[in-house]
Amino acid sequence: MSLKIPEELREKMRKLKDQVEWSKEIREYIQKRIREIEGKKKLEEVHEMIKKTSSSPLGTARKIVREERDSH
Repeated sequence: MSLKIPEELREKMRKLKDQVEWSKEIREYIQKRIREIEGKKKLEEVHEMIKKTSSSPLGTARKIVREERDSH
């Protein structure tokens, strides 16, 4: 892969080459972005699954807890 970098930015990168390992920085950024995008996609899939499942009527959890407490 190659990147086109404006000359002004390239010059700034050259000045910092002793302090920054640019190829490592870029590689890590790409990996981070891929994880973010994949995570977002998985989250969207989960949301779709939740939308497709039926929900319990309002108050169901409270009713179940109360019944469990009263049974003891």
